[in-house]
Order: sequence, then C-alpha cells, then structure tokens
Amino acid sequence: MSTDDVRPASVPAPIPAVLPAAVPAHGARVPADAEPEMLDDAPGAEAPGAEPDGAGPAGTDDGAVRGEDTAALTARVDALEGALTIGGDRVDPDVVAAVGAAVDRVRERLLLGVDHTVVALVGGTGSGKSSLFNAVSGLRFADVGVRRPTTSRVTACVWGADGDPLLDWLGVDAEHRIERESVLDADHEAALRGLVLLDLPDHDSIAPEHREVVDRVLPQVDLLVWVVDPQKYADDALHSGYLRRLAGRDASMLLVMNQVDTVAPEVRGALLADVRRLLAEDGLPDVPVHGVSTVTGDGVAELRDALADAVAQRSVAAAHADAEVAQAARLAATQVGAREPAPSQLALGTVVDKLVSAAGLPAVAAAVAAVVRGGASRPPRLGDVHGDGVGLARSAWVTSVTQGLPVRWADDLRHRVATPAELRLAVTDALTQVTVTARASLAARVLSVLAVVLGVVGLVGAGLVVADAAGADPGWMPPAVLAAALLAAALVLAVVASAVRRRAAARRAERVLADGRAAIESAARARLLAPTQDVLAEHRHARELVAQAAGGPAPR
Repeated sequence: MSTDDVRPASVPAPIPAVLPAAVPAHGARVPADAEPEMLDDAPGAEAPGAEPDGAGPAGTDDGAVRGEDTAALTARVDALEGALTIGGDRVDPDVVAAVGAAVDRVRERLLLGVDHTVVALVGGTGSGKSSLFNAVSGLRFADVGVRRPTTSRVTACVWGADGDPLLDWLGVDAEHRIERESVLDADHEAALRGLVLLDLPDHDSIAPEHREVVDRVLPQVDLLVWVVDPQKYADDALHSGYLRRLAGRDASMLLVMNQVDTVAPEVRGALLADVRRLLAEDGLPDVPVHGVSTVTGDGVAELRDALADAVAQRSVAAAHADAEVAQAARLAATQVGAREPAPSQLALGTVVDKLVSAAGLPAVAAAVAAVVRGGASRPPRLGDVHGDGVGLARSAWVTSVTQGLPVRWADDLRHRVATPAELRLAVTDALTQVTVTARASLAARVLSVLAVVLGVVGLVGAGLVVADAAGADPGWMPPAVLAAALLAAALVLAVVASAVRRRAAARRAERVLADGRAAIESAARARLLAPTQDVLAEHRHARELVAQAAGGPAPR
C-alpha cells in the first residue's frame, strides 16, 4: 500500500478522500456544491469574490473548451484534404498515402482536443502529490495517505466540459476523473479553463505497472510538475531515472518542493537553493522551483498562477499537430508547381496563326480576291487543313502552357486538350461554317460597261472627224472636242472600274481571312484554351490549398 503524504505526527491529518459512492460517473458533470466537496476554506483556495488569474482558452456556453488552435488546425487539415481531392491522380500515390495518413492522425487528435493543457503531477511515495492535486483543484477528490489504492490508476481534474475524449485517450478511468468548473464558480476558474490536471502513480513504487503508466503518460503532457518533499528531493531514482533524461526541457517543467511547513522557515531558502543546484547538475538550470505547503496554503496560489501561465501557452498536442500538418503540406507542395503560366502564355494569337497557315487560309483569300478582280473563274473553297501543321501548332501550345507544371499535371493537360486529329477535325468543321463569296463587283461591272460604251462612241466620233479631215463627206460630224471628251471619259471609267475591282477584291479577301480566323480561333478556344484553363484553375486551387495548409499565403 502506498504511503503518499506521510507527515510528522504533529502535522494535521490530510483532507479526507471522497467516498466511492460520490465519485462521478463517466461523462457526468459534478456541480461544485456537491460531493466531491469544494475546498473553499482550504489553504490556498481563492476567495469567492477573487478576480480570475488570467484568461484561458475560450469556452462555450456548455463549458466546452474551443480555442483558436482547433479552428486553425481544422481549417488547415480541411485545406490539405481538399488539395488531395482536387489533385486526384495528378498527385503521386505514395504522397497521397502519406499525407492522407497524416490527415487522419491529426483529425483523430483534433477530436480529442488540442486546446487543453495537460499538466501531470509526478512524484515519489510520500511526496504529497494527491494533497497538492486537491489543493490546486479545490476539491476533495484524489485519494491521499493510507487510503490511496495501490493500483496503476491516474486521477484527473478537467477545467472545462469536453475533456472525456482526451482522458479516454490518456487512459484515465471514468471513475477517476472530474470536471472542476460549474455555474457556481462564475469566472473564478477562468484562468485555468482548458487545464487537465493529472495525478500520476508514484514513479518510485515497487509496483512495475506504476512506472509503466508514468512512462506512457509523460510524453503526452504539456507541463511536468515534479513534486518532491524535504526528505527525498535528492533521491537518485528521480534524478538519474527521469530528470537527467529530460535535460533541455526546462520550459516544460517545474518542480514543487511540497511540505515546506515541515521545515523551519529560516532554512527553507537554503533548501530550495539546493534543489536548484541539483537541477542544474541534471542539465535543467531554468526549471522554476516552488515551495508549497498544502497544510498552510503557502505557495498554492503562486502554483495556480504558474499553471494559468501554462494554460495560456500553446499545448504540446497543438504544436505536434501543427508540425505534422506543416510536414504533410511540405510533402503535398512537391506535387504542385510554384505558379501557373503567365497570362501571356495563354494568348491564342500564335497558335491561331499556325492553324491559319495549316488551313491554307491566306491562299483561299488570295483566290477569292482573284475571282473578284476577274482573274479567275473557279471559286475557291475552305476545309483542306494540313494535319502536320495542326500537330505542330498543338505541340507548340502544350509546350508553352505546361512550363513549370509538375509532370503529372502536364500529362493531364496533354490528355485534356484535343489530339491533333481532334483539333484538325474541329478546325475543319469550323471552316465549313464560313461563307466564301467570290464574285465580281457589280459596281466595277457597271463602270466597265459604261467605259466600253463611252469608248466606242468616242472612237466613232473620232473616226468621223478623221474622215472629214481626209475630204470624205460623213454627212454628220460631231465636234472633235466631244469625241475627245468621250474617249477621255471612257479611259477614266476604265481606271475607276479597275480600282473598284481591286478594292472589292481586297475587302473580300480580308473578310475571308477574318471570318476564317475567327472560326479557327473559336475551335482553338474550345479545344485548346478551355481545357487548359480548367487544368490550370484546378492546379491553382490545389496550390492555394496547400499553401493554406502550410500556414502561409500562396504566391500569385
């Protein structure tokens, strides 16, 4: 049987333990005015009107602890999972497996809660851990003295209403846990909201299962409170078995010299100085040392303040979850590029130029111009698209828009855009919708006819004038000036008709080029640009989610 809290005969007996019948059932919330009794008059307890020590994690109306860490980590895990969903087959299966496993682990930990601060009271037989547990909690709950069971059980007190999943995970039996806060506390315990205080079995117990429990729980706690007494604070089992192995973890530990009331006041300073010396030799020079008496209440309030400071810090669970999410995000980041291609790389001008050449559109336009000018009688047609030219245009496009993309994303983009055969068919179909008008200009025809008529009349008049000059009698002779004017007018009309034909030919050729180019651009937009934009939008979304999971903004 353990002899926890052994005192000299003159020291008052420890606070009685709560009767087994009053122990709360699993999940039940114990009001502060019911068994186990509150120790409002116990040494070190706060007065009912006292101000809270500080601000702990945020609590809900039902007393549950909900902090920023849970919300932030949940959002980051959601982002990471969303990135995997969007990435799909474009993410390496090994990466999917590793990141997915990390997501599952973090989600499981989030279900337990990462906003609780787990503080473990660790000490040897007779150090008074359980009395200290009761003094800090202000409840008569932990078994002390000869009534403490010789089992490997952990006792827990939770400030908040949602600690059961965490305590289940830590292996705390339902009958050995209690919630500290109630409506009667108001905000008196707000500074400790989120605290999970554990009373561990004696680390120096002869029962091996006690040490097993201690060794299992210690890695899960945020703050180790080593409880020693004036008689055994230099015990080698403590220093060589635990403290020296924890060298460098000063910030996550403090030491309580309990039962200082058993030492004369004038030697207490030297006693605490000797404890600090031993800690320095253990490689823990910065571990705070508190002198406490659960009998007189000395140091209890200061210890609660220290615990409130620990509650205000980020928990080990949150730090571990943060590190795991960050590591998973770094792994996921290897599956996305730093950024997407610049907008200029998505311009269709170059690929449309290549497709226009492959379709022979300039030659068709020139043939249309020839027909309009009257130099050809056979109307041209569109639709003969050169396959090799289409393949080169597609290849140039894919090469441009996949620069900087990971291999799997680039491969997906190549499969999403049209193949050369599909693109050729799309361009051909688009050109069949273009109307090619190849006929001579009506205005040019009219002008040409007028020029011919005026020329003929002018030539006839000129002939009569010449005949009269030669001595013949033509009977009627127009004025020479009129004949010359008619010939001049015919010449002018002929020139104008030629200019009109050339202009009409140029306009018709430009129209064919414009309509054909628009049709080709429409096909390229639908079969090249649209699927490319879809892939790049998915990549951008996945990349931004990975950056969110990593905890930073995504590069633009």
